[in-house]
Amino acid sequence: MSWEAWFTLAVVALCFGLLVRNRAPPDIAMAGGLTLLLISGVLTPAQALAGFANEGMVTVGVLYVVVTGIRETGGIGWIVQKVLGQPRSLGHAQLKMMVPTALMSAFLNNTPVVAMFIPAVKDWAKRHRLSVSSLMIPLSYAAIIGGTCTLIGTSTNLVVNGLLLSETGGAGLGMFDIARVGVPALLVALLYVVLASKWLLPERQPVISQFDNAREYTVQMSVEANSPLVGTTITEAGLRQLPGLYLIEVERRGRVIPAVPPEERLEADDRLLFAGVVESIVDLHKIRGLRPATDQVLKIDTPRDERRLIEAVVSNTCPVVGKSIRQGRFRDVYNAAIVGVARNGQRIKQKIGDIVLRPGDTLLLVTRPSFAEQQRNSRDFFLVSLVEDTEPMRHDKALAATLILLGMVLLVASGLLSMLQAAMLAAGLMIVTRCTRGRIARRAVDWQVLVVIGASFGIGTALQATGAAQTIAASLIALTGDTPVYALASIYLITALFSAVITNNVAAVVMFPIALAAADTLQVSFTPFAISIMMAASASFATPIGYQTNLMVYGVGGYRFNDYLRMGVPLTVLVGLVTVLLAPLWWPF
Repeated sequence: MSWEAWFTLAVVALCFGLLVRNRAPPDIAMAGGLTLLLISGVLTPAQALAGFANEGMVTVGVLYVVVTGIRETGGIGWIVQKVLGQPRSLGHAQLKMMVPTALMSAFLNNTPVVAMFIPAVKDWAKRHRLSVSSLMIPLSYAAIIGGTCTLIGTSTNLVVNGLLLSETGGAGLGMFDIARVGVPALLVALLYVVLASKWLLPERQPVISQFDNAREYTVQMSVEANSPLVGTTITEAGLRQLPGLYLIEVERRGRVIPAVPPEERLEADDRLLFAGVVESIVDLHKIRGLRPATDQVLKIDTPRDERRLIEAVVSNTCPVVGKSIRQGRFRDVYNAAIVGVARNGQRIKQKIGDIVLRPGDTLLLVTRPSFAEQQRNSRDFFLVSLVEDTEPMRHDKALAATLILLGMVLLVASGLLSMLQAAMLAAGLMIVTRCTRGRIARRAVDWQVLVVIGASFGIGTALQATGAAQTIAASLIALTGDTPVYALASIYLITALFSAVITNNVAAVVMFPIALAAADTLQVSFTPFAISIMMAASASFATPIGYQTNLMVYGVGGYRFNDYLRMGVPLTVLVGLVTVLLAPLWWPF
């Protein structure tokens, strides 16, 4: 090999070493490796930067905007309720999430499928006190392995089938031919995740669950007359699952129901008194059909879509100290409505309007964002801060957002538009129809993920352009001898290794002529080798940079590089065993 090839391999090893030992964030490690290849002359500037203009990378970025529109309109809550439902255990939760994800990925591009499920699964895990880190890698794996069940499940399958038609002159594969191997591999993957994740996946609990003495607010919510919650039980409404939240009582037509049973059914105009931490109060305000019980919120002189939740600590010089919230006319003074009060860890059981304020009370306010700046140096409050992620839900736009998402999927599935074109159209419509706002859409993009994707494309180009990938593949194939099964296993192994460091399409294209030559030398059918390449190129379980969906869940799950190695390597081997055993049975050598 040339010095360029050796240098590229050294850079790849350096990047992997930094990631495995958790010495640098993924974007810094990969961008640093790309920089070394650029300044050494191994890559030209055009080659190094081509990944940042790659259609797949841009598509991922645009999809963040599309998903924001679904989240801002409450569509995520529908997915949680209708698709995911009530899990009985962690294993049951993983199956309820993985099965629909895999089925959708068999016919749709798996990137938007994962993008849609990530916020839904986060919310679902929070409600049912499940560790997000126990669900995000399984979500990505289900999307990846689901794509191997049909010819259109992943672009790699189409690329390999196209090469099969052009290079061999054969009939190619039908829509469900690969399912003979893909479906058994999917079943093995589901069983493996449920059994092995207990030991191999970390259970990193969110911060909210780590503090028992968190600041606890008392808030009162009202069930709207036309609410979808009317007639549902407390459990079905999701009011029992929010962590750090306790339903104290329900007031119904002047009658108080204490110690509310989980099977109690909600009625219109019910007033629900809660005590909970601020994160759960924020979630409570996003549930469709619930609104703050105080009418003061409706009288705030600020448009609804501009209101935010703000925390403020009452000082001893505040003019409303010593008065009840109703008597102090807080809204008239500050153009802000109090929706929650926290007092030194005490659980206040009074209605919001009857609470007499004391110095040191922490108030949860609904008001304009400028309140924080205006009152930051006021003598009336010790501390004022804006609560993150408290934009009001646009439930009236939920139908529009859902139709936009379905339209995007149908346009791609029908072949009328590419994934990038459909995603950009959907993102634009989300903003134009005000399903989301430009300010929120800009914040939604995970730039760290996009940098890693773009840099990994450049490093993969270096492996291919310097001949390092081809040299390694040919050398390992030569070691397998004249046994077809060993050659088939080697093709799978090398393709899987390449797909971990370069894109799966490139790995498949690099390995195709090598596998074809191996089949010709052994004078056996090439079809099992083509199936092996398809399966191996999609078996990108062992590294976060091997597949876009792995990167998308990397930060959300709070993972480290080793988590993928620990969970993904055995699964890669299992899928390989299924492939090597079944491919020759269906397509004999």
